[in-house]
Amino acid sequence: MRVVIVDDELHGRENLRMILEAYCREVLVVGLAGSVVEALEMVKAVKPEVVFLDINMPVLDGFDFLEGIGERGFRVVFVSAHEEYGIRAVKAGASDYLLKPVNIRELKLAVKKLLDERERLASAELRQESGKLLIPAAHGFRVLLIDDIIRLEADGCYTRIILQGGESELVSRTLKEFDERLPGALFFRVHKSHLIGLKHIRDYSSLSGSYVTMTDGSRVEISRRRAPEFVQKIKSVLKSL
Repeated sequence: MRVVIVDDELHGRENLRMILEAYCREVLVVGLAGSVVEALEMVKAVKPEVVFLDINMPVLDGFDFLEGIGERGFRVVFVSAHEEYGIRAVKAGASDYLLKPVNIRELKLAVKKLLDERERLASAELRQESGKLLIPAAHGFRVLLIDDIIRLEADGCYTRIILQGGESELVSRTLKEFDERLPGALFFRVHKSHLIGLKHIRDYSSLSGSYVTMTDGSRVEISRRRAPEFVQKIKSVLKSL
């Protein structure tokens, strides 16, 4: 489980990192940030699953960080020397709240809770029921209609799902996982970074390479290796739609 630690005190960052590495082997610390500004850039770059977040920091605090992040693709564990922020932390969607100095037992319990939640969501998020797809959300899951999915685009270890109506969802699962779970009759992996909904193809062109234009206006490249199979696939599928 990839985590980032945000704390304005060097001792606080390093101490939590050492405890996690010593007692929580399921955790990989992928970044340390000493300010909110640094943390905002870091989470975009390394895409953690969890952020261990201090609250009291100069200029901008932990709550400012959450307000500035926009779309939150990670869970939050607040780590603070102050008890009085507990209710506000719950309202901000925190998964847990640890007091400094960090108690090792409580830290291990918090990590276990995070891992259990990840496992639960992983088992449910790609389940298909009556043309629906369950994906993880900040505090549970969201149900998508498979017919509404225009395309899926790889973003490192994440996948962005583009839907009808201009909506999109960033999910902490690889494109390969979606490729294996979504029905092959309705979706095709045209490129290592793109999985498209066949019902949402507007047109196809083989001029200067192979491309499809989707119903949202996006233009998606088809890799040279996949182009012949795609042409055969689309001919057979479109006949049945």
